[in-house]
Amino acid sequence: MNEQRVVAIIQARMGSSRLPGKVLRDIHGKSMLEWVIGRARKARTLSEVAVATTIAAEDDILEQMCAQWKVPCYRGSVFDVLDRYYQAACQAEADIVVRLTADCPLLDPRLIDLVVTRFIDEKVDFAANRLPPPYERTYPIGLDVEVVSFAALERAWKEAKESHEREHVLPYLYDTPGRFKILVVDHKKNLGKYRWTVDTQPDLRFVQEVVARLSDKEDFTWLDVLKVVEENPQLSTINAGIAHKSFFDVDERTTGKRETHD
Repeated sequence: MNEQRVVAIIQARMGSSRLPGKVLRDIHGKSMLEWVIGRARKARTLSEVAVATTIAAEDDILEQMCAQWKVPCYRGSVFDVLDRYYQAACQAEADIVVRLTADCPLLDPRLIDLVVTRFIDEKVDFAANRLPPPYERTYPIGLDVEVVSFAALERAWKEAKESHEREHVLPYLYDTPGRFKILVVDHKKNLGKYRWTVDTQPDLRFVQEVVARLSDKEDFTWLDVLKVVEENPQLSTINAGIAHKSFFDVDERTTGKRETHD
């Protein structure tokens, strides 16, 4: 039996650059963040699910909502998300950290379990079901799961210096071959063309339309979503023109400076 403490940390903030306040937008009667928390809590490999938001005043509401939902909420840097994650992992006493984002309401707890299990079984430092090019994405955008050991997260926190490494949390783990032992969990069929994340209003409308068509509103799988999308091809045209952010993209509001850590 795995006795390590596996904590999923969901990064969330109200100040999204492309769709402000998106994490509290309604999807079939629940906010997007509530969807992500509820879905993650169904994963059997997790010891705890927590939220990591920022110290910005606009995110006070997220701390208040987490208190209502009885979800631990950690607050930290707005743009140095790696530091925010590290501090949250320390407070949660995590041995293994699962990185999730609040803009992926269709995430599947079974995929979380798959990536965590492979991470543990294969004794790697980092595992994910998607990485940026030159790796090929095989799961739809919006099902992303990243798993990292606390030791590797701590090393990244101490050593990462580039802005994109701080804002996107874990590139330091995989952007230099051989630095860490990594594992990419691929799907047997390439479905990377599908976009199921929420960065814009069209993305939100797409997800709302998909959920409206799901017969099981609480325990659907990502394959159920795929069935809906394949049977209703017009749905994918809703957000077809939205470009996905590169892991080199950083929020233009950041100064590019980071805190130093001894």
